[in-house]
Amino acid sequence: MSDSERIRFTSPTKNEILRHEGHIVLFAQSDGQLFPSAHPIDQACNGSVSRAASSEAFTKLKPGQSLSLEFPSGLASKKLVIMKLDRTAQRFEAQRAGASIAKQASNTHSLILCQGCRRLEDIVFGAKLRDYRFDRHKNDKKNETTEMTFCVRDPEAAKKKCQPHLDIAAGIIFGRDLVNEPANILNTDSFVSRLEDLRDDGIEVKILNEDELKNIGMRALLAVGQGSTNPSYVAIMEWKGAASAPLVLAGKGVVFDTGGISLKPATKMELMTMDMAGAATVAGVMKAIARRGAKAHVIGIVGLVENMPGGQAQRPGDVIRSLKGDTIEVINTDAEGRLVLADLLWYAQSQYEPLGIIDLATLTGAIIVSLGSEFAGLFSNHNKFCAEFLAAAHGVGEKAWRMPLDPSFDKSLKSRIADLKNVGGREAGASVASHFLQRFVKPTMPWIHLDIAGVALSQRGTELSPSGATGWGIQTINQLILNHYEER
Repeated sequence: MSDSERIRFTSPTKNEILRHEGHIVLFAQSDGQLFPSAHPIDQACNGSVSRAASSEAFTKLKPGQSLSLEFPSGLASKKLVIMKLDRTAQRFEAQRAGASIAKQASNTHSLILCQGCRRLEDIVFGAKLRDYRFDRHKNDKKNETTEMTFCVRDPEAAKKKCQPHLDIAAGIIFGRDLVNEPANILNTDSFVSRLEDLRDDGIEVKILNEDELKNIGMRALLAVGQGSTNPSYVAIMEWKGAASAPLVLAGKGVVFDTGGISLKPATKMELMTMDMAGAATVAGVMKAIARRGAKAHVIGIVGLVENMPGGQAQRPGDVIRSLKGDTIEVINTDAEGRLVLADLLWYAQSQYEPLGIIDLATLTGAIIVSLGSEFAGLFSNHNKFCAEFLAAAHGVGEKAWRMPLDPSFDKSLKSRIADLKNVGGREAGASVASHFLQRFVKPTMPWIHLDIAGVALSQRGTELSPSGATGWGIQTINQLILNHYEER
């Protein structure tokens, strides 16, 4: 069964519902009042649904949580799920309900009786995101038969209403797949191949190889990948849905980060397959806005490299020259993401004269120490741009926190032999790294840097994602584009 077939819309008869052998999901409000579509089921069950919905156990539930009846009498269904959701439910409550439905729908076919639900699109969106699984490398695929059928009065109208949300979900899933893929499979060549597939969505994709990057002068980016047998690339994705100057998204795409000569500890190094999450987020945004036909001009640019030790690897103490022309003393080869972004930022400004730039990177462990796994760190030189981003993040339920940028951090980057060095000391590590990047942003260019090291992957999972890649940021940037960068 294809991914798209796992969610369907239909208008079944009463008898079809009563004969359904999988799960049946229906809705009740906080006061226990059933939605009209639940009444025939309650009658078939001799009132057991209304009794459950008026119980103390149901009263204690939060909106978006549910109570289940196993093998209910009068139905062929194995499980009847009573979902608590008011008609006036907010976006996140409806998404939580959808996610709860998906978690319970594993390896079965669920009928979701949605007649009367005013936030159907959010229920479907939550279900789609929580239904995600990354099992392509498992021989035992337990969830192959999972289906969710949303029962509505007008299936075509419901599908049309939900399609923009499913398009955004497609971008999030694309980004998650990239982050979850192991580095022996998603090397720089195969990453390029997957980005080239975005042409099927109407995105223009241009790939710059190492010879072209050398001619351009992206020496900082190339230095990161010179110890790997996998070549380095820059991929440029353009969605021209409007004639205006573009918004540029730049992403760090280190497909695996050993730390290079400054080798990381072995513990948890396997998680460094996610060090390309910035690039994956950019790619996911591009897919989402293309799928929904955004009337905006957006360019995504990602640097794809692998940071490996080896005979050709850059060393601590090396001096490299960036595309901008600044020389950089490499103190620590594990501070490689900022070298990749430095060249991308300067190239984007020189080539495209954008309205603004957002870069994303799993840049520092320091941001996890500061903000944990709940918030991304946001650094910006432009208050209005920053406020617009934070408003978009709040609107979709993704958390970001503005962190300080200050000229005082400049002293940490002073080098004895070059224009600057790539790390400071232990203090204010995330801010110092961001200050390094700011050196490659023109003073008049609105710019946001997002350090997503703590939010790109969740080992415990979130409300809308199982353990693994989260796709954080794709919703927010899509919303930002919708709010401020689309032609009206």
